[in-house]
Amino acid sequence: MKAAVTAHPRYVVSEIDPRLYGSFIEHLGRAVYTGIYEPGHPTADANGMRRDVIDLVRELNISIVRYPGGNFVSAYNWEDGVGPKHERPVRLDLAWHTSESNEVGLHEFADWCASANTEMMLAVNLGSRGLDEARNFLEYTNHPGGSEWSDKRIANGRKEPFDVKLWCLGNEMDGPWQIGHKTADEYGRLAHETAKAMRAFSKSLELVVCGSSNAKMPTYPEWEATVLDHTYNEIDYISLHMYFDNEANDAPNYLAMSEKLDDYIASVAGVIAYVKAKKRSSKQVYISFDEWNVWYHSKEKDKKILGGNDGWPFAPPLLEDIYNFEDVLQVGLILNTFIRRSDVVKIACLAQLVNVIAPIMTVANGPAWRQTIFYPYLFASLYGRGNALDLKVESPTYKSIVAGDVSYVDVTGVHDTKTGHVTFFAVNRHSSEAIETVIDVAGFGAADIADYQVMTHADLKAVNSAENPGNVVPKKGSGASVAGGKLSLSLPAYSYQMIRLKV
Repeated sequence: MKAAVTAHPRYVVSEIDPRLYGSFIEHLGRAVYTGIYEPGHPTADANGMRRDVIDLVRELNISIVRYPGGNFVSAYNWEDGVGPKHERPVRLDLAWHTSESNEVGLHEFADWCASANTEMMLAVNLGSRGLDEARNFLEYTNHPGGSEWSDKRIANGRKEPFDVKLWCLGNEMDGPWQIGHKTADEYGRLAHETAKAMRAFSKSLELVVCGSSNAKMPTYPEWEATVLDHTYNEIDYISLHMYFDNEANDAPNYLAMSEKLDDYIASVAGVIAYVKAKKRSSKQVYISFDEWNVWYHSKEKDKKILGGNDGWPFAPPLLEDIYNFEDVLQVGLILNTFIRRSDVVKIACLAQLVNVIAPIMTVANGPAWRQTIFYPYLFASLYGRGNALDLKVESPTYKSIVAGDVSYVDVTGVHDTKTGHVTFFAVNRHSSEAIETVIDVAGFGAADIADYQVMTHADLKAVNSAENPGNVVPKKGSGASVAGGKLSLSLPAYSYQMIRLKV
């Protein structure tokens, strides 16, 4: 089989917003406690944060982290997480039926973000609370001083404001499972008034309004149209969420699901365009895809923990998916979709970052290790910054149940004009055949291969573990060459690869 790709520096989709490579930490399971925070751990810093986890997060070059939820935020009192730790209340978290000690709150998380070299994306509670708590939270977080809430922050040990720019107006408010679930009209009105109040504090804020929690919701896409009708001129982004599963154990259809992601993005982009025209607005609203990942491996175990839970455990092991090689391919395909849609998707958050459906796992009082999906995310985050190229791709296809005809070769390219590199990220969806691929790069001038990494494995179900963290890892590729303005390489069956050219 053969595939052909054409890339040229003049043909660009968009400059990629660095926040396309964001992530998410929720007070759920062991994401916080024994995830990022474990005071008794051998690597713990002065704030009780695990240094081994911080090192792995810094390795991923995460641009922004959404916090504190997620479903958790819809019944969260932000005031519980500030002030002296010994005075903070223990609360019952209704979202996940667990106990929350509030040992980690805004100050601790902000310090962790500084150590991890990332920024905060904060969410306000528009489920059980509303506008007043949101404006107080904003004042506490961002005002320099001389007001009630900013002075409380100073008294709690932080003189300078946190200066958080990006704020989520609630979480998944279309979902009946959400504490304080609302109709589109109810939520749209509340989000509009909350956005107005936050804009009155500072017009420089970036605000994210809740879109559909998934494309299967009965209210989708009318939810987006209604909410945007209420909020369009006050907000900057609408959020989307999507999770992927292979419960049917059908690799070809599982690997076609990224095409449904592309349709989801295109449909919501169309709703945005409709509301923009209806409002006669010059403002452009974008998509914040602030929850995405593979999620299904742990669901049966979670049902037993949550379904048989008569108590309120503290930080139980919830949503601890152990990812396999097949998921490497899926995550690579999802990231490629975001790169291709970077003209409309400006923010994306891998959900989540540590232990909970995460690329990083920890053992309490033990090691931290990289899951299989760590690596495609790493390569995209490190080298997928710059201009997303509008590639012409010719590839053989196969028929799928979920998305019709699907290309065996899925490829994106990114041109970093600052460093003079072009990076291609490619997935071969074919189960048994290598695909000989030629990429025309003549428009970039002389080119040399700077790096070539390949991930493949004989077993789609192969995983990494604390005992064997190197089972599924990238390896140096071979056989690629550049001659006459063409990059030639063979994509092994069921493989992910990153190839970087110096141009």
